[in-house]
Amino acid sequence: MRVLFAGTPAVAVPSLNALVDSPHHEVVGVLTRPDAVSGRGRKVSRSEVAQRADELGLPVCQPERLSRGGEVDPDVLATLTRWAPDCAAVVAYGGLIPPGLLDLLPHGWVNLHFSLLPAWRGAAPVQAAIAAGDATTGASTFQLEAGLDTGPVYGTLTTDIGPTETSGELLARLADSGSRLLVATLDGIATDELAPVAQPDHDISHAPKITVDDAHVVWSRPAHIVDRLIRAYTPDPGAWATVDAGGSEIRLRLGPIRRGVAAEPAAPESLAPGEIAVTKKAVYVGTADEVVALGWVVPPGKKQMPAADWARGARLEPGQSLR
Repeated sequence: MRVLFAGTPAVAVPSLNALVDSPHHEVVGVLTRPDAVSGRGRKVSRSEVAQRADELGLPVCQPERLSRGGEVDPDVLATLTRWAPDCAAVVAYGGLIPPGLLDLLPHGWVNLHFSLLPAWRGAAPVQAAIAAGDATTGASTFQLEAGLDTGPVYGTLTTDIGPTETSGELLARLADSGSRLLVATLDGIATDELAPVAQPDHDISHAPKITVDDAHVVWSRPAHIVDRLIRAYTPDPGAWATVDAGGSEIRLRLGPIRRGVAAEPAAPESLAPGEIAVTKKAVYVGTADEVVALGWVVPPGKKQMPAADWARGARLEPGQSLR
């Protein structure tokens, strides 16, 4: 089939590569989000998908919006008409596809979503699965429709979530295995051997876009909840807490914690929630039910470093707390 690929971040690149390498499909163009200003230097950068499309010599369409006043943007419509795709493959495009485009292609728009639908519909399914303590998750390919991740499902894959796995690590695994699921789905559509099945109307859960406030660590919660939250929001948007260091309050970005530290010789027997105890080799923090050890941290304006290295230069006073 002639395939339009729609995606934006790095997690979508494995699927683009897999479709380009497929002997059964031709990627005729790439739809991705516009170049954006980012970083301290406020430099304009292209999305990871746009960069990969450039390397592959594929034409790229980067509209500010796909529709205007309820109508499909005429420039977008003209571009897609010229490319004449049979089907669109969507992986983390970052915007809603308007009805006027959903109905345009003979085989519609097929989305790769990183959950086992109808679980975790929405923008952050991998983070939601880890934060909820799910033992397994997966990926689904489904037919896009007007509802948010509500369309009928073509296929799924399932994987266990590792006990120390972060959302970044899990998403990288799913991006790789999901790319193969996406190609297999398009293969089945092309040969009329695969038809989507409606999602069940039960066991539905939602995974809305994550805010920075969501990633604030609350140390009065049990350790297993703190552990899940930090892993769920690593690397994005990044779990954090505040602390007084050197006479001023700073926001400290936190990597995954280490549990089961009670047997370590220097570990304190107990700490109040958020209370810090610093040793030569570790930084311990209290939660609602057990003492844990910080892993890596990122102080403001600094690079990632072991928590003990940060604490040595932070001039912390005894009894200080993360908040």
